[in-house]
Amino acid sequence: MKNGFVKSSPVFFRLIVLSMYTCVVSLLLFAALIPAPLQEQANPAVTPNPAKSAWFLLWIQELVSWSHLMIYPVILLAGLFLLLPWLPVGTHLHRASWFPRELKSVSAITIILVAAIVALTVVALFFRGANWSLVY
Repeated sequence: MKNGFVKSSPVFFRLIVLSMYTCVVSLLLFAALIPAPLQEQANPAVTPNPAKSAWFLLWIQELVSWSHLMIYPVILLAGLFLLLPWLPVGTHLHRASWFPRELKSVSAITIILVAAIVALTVVALFFRGANWSLVY
C-alpha cells in the first residue's frame, strides 16, 4: 500500500458499477411490481387492522411489534453500517477484492444482517394478519 491507496484494477470497478446498476434496477422493479400496502387517507375515527408500513419499512415495524425498545437495535444497526469501512482496525489490504479473507468478519456480519432484514420483511409482509397475529 503506497500513499494510503489500495491497488486495484479497472475490472473491479466495472464489477462495482455493474452491481450498483443491478441493485438499482432490481429495486425499481420491486417497487413497480410489489405495491406498498398503503390504504386510504388516515381517519382518526376508523383504524385499519392491521396498518402496515411500506414494504421497505416493514422489518422495522416487525421489530417494534415485539417491543417498543427494539428501535434502539435499529439505530445501532444504522451506526454499524456507517462504521463498516473502518471496522477492521489495523487490517491492510494489498488489493481490492470481493469478500477478502482479511475481512471475513465484516463480510459475515453484513450478510447476516441483510438476511435478517429480508427475513423480517417477508414475515411482516406475508405472515401478519388481523391484530398483527401470525397467519400461515
